[in-house]
Amino acid sequence: MGSVPVLLGVSAIPVGRHQSRADAEQHVLEHEVLARLVVQAVEQAGITKHDVHSLVLAQCRPYTMQKYFCTFMAHYLRLPSSATVMEVLGNGCTGGLALEHAIRDVESGRARAALALGVNFETATASAEHMNSSMRATGDVDFHVPFGLTPISWYAMDATRYMHEFGVTRDMLASVAVKNRSHASLNPLAQYRQPITLHDVLAQRPIVEPLGLYEVSPRGDGAACVVVASEDVAKATGQPYVRIRGRGFHHEGAHQISEIPNDMIALGALQAASRTAYETAGIGPGDLDFAEIYAPCTIVEVLAGEAMGLTPRGQGARQAVEGQTTLGGRIPISTSGSLLSRGHPAYVTPLYNVIEAFEQLVGRAGARQVGSARLGASSCELGNYNAALVHILEAAR
Repeated sequence: MGSVPVLLGVSAIPVGRHQSRADAEQHVLEHEVLARLVVQAVEQAGITKHDVHSLVLAQCRPYTMQKYFCTFMAHYLRLPSSATVMEVLGNGCTGGLALEHAIRDVESGRARAALALGVNFETATASAEHMNSSMRATGDVDFHVPFGLTPISWYAMDATRYMHEFGVTRDMLASVAVKNRSHASLNPLAQYRQPITLHDVLAQRPIVEPLGLYEVSPRGDGAACVVVASEDVAKATGQPYVRIRGRGFHHEGAHQISEIPNDMIALGALQAASRTAYETAGIGPGDLDFAEIYAPCTIVEVLAGEAMGLTPRGQGARQAVEGQTTLGGRIPISTSGSLLSRGHPAYVTPLYNVIEAFEQLVGRAGARQVGSARLGASSCELGNYNAALVHILEAAR
C-alpha cells in the first residue's frame, strides 16, 4: 500500500575544504563524516534507525578510495534494510536522483523512512586529475574533448548568446554573483560568506570569457543527509515536516552540446520538467515563494529562472539587477547563496538545495528566512541542462 512521502530531517556540513592530502598524518574519513550526519538527521526527524528501511547514496567522486560505499555505510551504521541499499550516479542530478529513489521507496510503501545521502570530497585532488576525470571526460570524449570544451566553456557560450540576443550587459549578469554572495553571508553552510561588490566581481581574472572567477562555482567538499518518511510517521513524531507536492523530470536525449541545432539558451529540459512538476503540484510558478536552483554560473541561474517561469524570457538578468530575485524581492532565488557562494560539491549539491528549501519551509533559515514561506522549488540538472529534475515542496502547517 502506498504512502505519502515527506521530508522529515536534514543535516549537512559546511561546504569547504575537508579532504585530506594523501601524505597527511591524519585523514578526515568520508564515512565518519557521513555517519555523524545520519545520526543528526535521524535524531532531528524524531525517528530511530529501526524506522529506516532504505539507504540511497549519491555515488562518491572517483577520488574516494572506498568503493561500494553504500554497502560499506550500511555496515558501518549497522543498518539492515528491507527496501534498498544502492548508489546512483547522474552527473549534477546525482543527489537529486538519490532523493527521488528514497521518495519512491516511501511512496511505494516499501520503507517507513529512507535516507538520501552523500559525500563529495575533491579539494585535495590535483587540478589536472580533476580536470581529466571529472570535467573534460564528461563531454563526448571523441567530439568535445579534443577541442577543449568543458562545462564552463559551454555556459560561457550560453552567456555570450544571451547577451547578444537580449541586449544584456556583463554587469547585469555579474549582479547575480553579488546577490548570491549577500545570501551566502547569512548561511552557516556556505563556503564563501564575505560580501562582494559588483566592482569585485568584474575585477576578477577571466575563467572563460565573459565569465570571471566569481561568476563560476568553486571546488568544494561537502556531505549531506535527508530523511524521507511517510506522512503518517511524520505526524506521529510531532516534528515539523515538508510535503513533496510535485515532481518532474525530463531528459532531452542529448549529451552536453549536441550536434542537433537547438535553442541553446531555452533550457528545454528544464521547461518540460518544471511543467510536469507544476501540473502534479496543481500550482503555477507564480505560486512559489522561493526557488533553490542548480546553477554553476551566473548565466545558468538567469536561464534556469526563465525556464522555470520565475522570470520572463530575456528578463532574468534585469530582474536580478532590480532586486526581484533577492531576499525580500518578488521571488527570491538561491537564498542559500547558490553554487557560486554556498559552494558546489557536485554530486551532493542537489541535497544542499533541498536542505535549504526544507529550512525555509519549516522556518529555520534564520536571517535569510523568506517570510511566510509556504511553497518552494528545487532543481538539479546534468550536462548543459540536457536533463532536469524539479521538486515542488510545501510547508506542512
